[in-house]
Amino acid sequence: MRVKNGEGIVIDLTGMNIAMASGKGGTGKTTVAVNFTWFLAYAGQRVQYLDCDVEEPNGHIFIKPSIRASSASKVMIPVVDQEKCTSCGECGAKCQFHAIVNLPGDTLIFPGLCHSCGLCSAVCPTGAITEGTRDVGIIEQGRGVREIEFTHGILNVGEAMAVPLIKKVKMERKDQFINIVDAPPGTSCPVVATLNGSDAVIMVTEPTPFGLHDLKIAIDVARLLNIPTGVVINRDQGGYPPLSDYLETSHIPVLAVIPEDAEIARHYSRGDIILESLPSYIDTYLSLATNLEKLLGTVSNSHVRRA
Repeated sequence: MRVKNGEGIVIDLTGMNIAMASGKGGTGKTTVAVNFTWFLAYAGQRVQYLDCDVEEPNGHIFIKPSIRASSASKVMIPVVDQEKCTSCGECGAKCQFHAIVNLPGDTLIFPGLCHSCGLCSAVCPTGAITEGTRDVGIIEQGRGVREIEFTHGILNVGEAMAVPLIKKVKMERKDQFINIVDAPPGTSCPVVATLNGSDAVIMVTEPTPFGLHDLKIAIDVARLLNIPTGVVINRDQGGYPPLSDYLETSHIPVLAVIPEDAEIARHYSRGDIILESLPSYIDTYLSLATNLEKLLGTVSNSHVRRA
């Protein structure tokens, strides 16, 4: 039975924090993330999309939010009073990130290395170090298609560390919403910061040797964080045995399979929501929601079903 206009779908994943991730760029992670967000809204859920790929956010191209709030994101930065500083070297010796260098008559701060932990000011014997702030980016919030709540961070050009901004984006998660958190690609520190605290991770992969190689690394990260993880195979061309064998032997569920389709690529290039332009794929995302709930261990009391 075809589902139209949200009729016939009952979904309740309220309060869930679902991270969308991928081992590498170019797998279609954001395409799946924005369309799954749209599907949940289509099914009558209150849903928020949070773009934590702060170095190159692009979810707004598809969600098309009207931005109603914008604020600077600040982090602590030590400020040294050189008149009080005795160049004792205590702060530089204790800083594990090497963000402070003590020279005779001068103490240098390297903002790009500083993790804003505050240790330097705590150990300074003369009180020469105080805590100031600096901007690392902005956070924008709004509302997009189908009343989707939208939040993303935009890291300042040249800023070395994305993690502080990612954490502030995640602080905007709403308890009474389904929160879809779009992670950066790969397995670096920003990805770990994004995944941490999620209820489940949806890994989007492509059926290629490169896709499989990087998927394995990303799965290992999710397992270290002890987060239930399932896979969406995107741009499928009839099966890729090495990927199927890995998922089977590793007991990783396939949540959905999306075929290689030139029409998807065409609408993606225009910034369209695929499910609006190609409603035949709505059942695919219904299966994704159903299998996600199974992954979360609520099969015995299913909230995702055909009404």
